[in-house]
Amino acid sequence: MFQLGKTIVSEDILEKEFVCNLSACKGACCVDGDAGAPLTKEETKILEQIFPKVKPFLRPEGIAAIEAQGTWRVGTDQDLETPLIDEKDCAYVIFDGSTALCGIEQAYNQGVLDWKKPVSCHLYPIRVKDFTEFAAVNYDRWDICDDACSLGKELQVPVYQFVKEALIRRFGEDWFSELETVAAQYQKSPRRR
Repeated sequence: MFQLGKTIVSEDILEKEFVCNLSACKGACCVDGDAGAPLTKEETKILEQIFPKVKPFLRPEGIAAIEAQGTWRVGTDQDLETPLIDEKDCAYVIFDGSTALCGIEQAYNQGVLDWKKPVSCHLYPIRVKDFTEFAAVNYDRWDICDDACSLGKELQVPVYQFVKEALIRRFGEDWFSELETVAAQYQKSPRRR
């Protein structure tokens, strides 16, 4: 672990390699698990505002889940999260054939929104946990992402590079620049040889 400003960062994001492989996993992270995507308080307000624009992109069962539960919910661990369909799929998930995609991101890609999706989704496989004085930045290893780990290793893309845009979105350009400096030093360190 190392500190960057008000974050404590796991070295795993420098060491591990990762590139999403949708053709292999079919977007399993949007339909597996036992909770919705983590949300910030600000994102709950955004979801409330954009729902009318996102609604045409969603499946009927997703719309029904959102209309029943709200555009966001408080999960069993008291964290804010996206609602689920029958406690499985994210209510915002859509399908292209057998591949799960984000309805919010589809609306963004078509120019309907200027907000891509919840930052926790954009950051995955990095998870950020906010505490009073700092935020913990960790790599979240999930077996459904084995193909992404294999592809990342093949392409030699460290986790932090794969999620560069999302890290900048969450922490800013200066923070990411500092992270790149740490990563360069880390690669040269004796323990990496």
